[in-house]
Amino acid sequence: MPHEKWGEVPCALVELKSGAVATEADVIVFCRKHLAGFKTPKRVVFGELLKTATGKIQKFLLRGQAASMP
Repeated sequence: MPHEKWGEVPCALVELKSGAVATEADVIVFCRKHLAGFKTPKRVVFGELLKTATGKIQKFLLRGQAASMP
């Protein structure tokens, strides 16, 4: 997603499986343990991921969605 100083920063768009429970803090803590600091998402958004008829994630639409977030 856009950032004033860095240009862009990571944002995680997450679709949880049925019955799964996670919070934004849970995802960020997990990422901090497993990723470099600059790759850790600054924001986590939960919802349904946009997919094609064959089930592939439409990354270009998700990038546009992330770019329009405040």
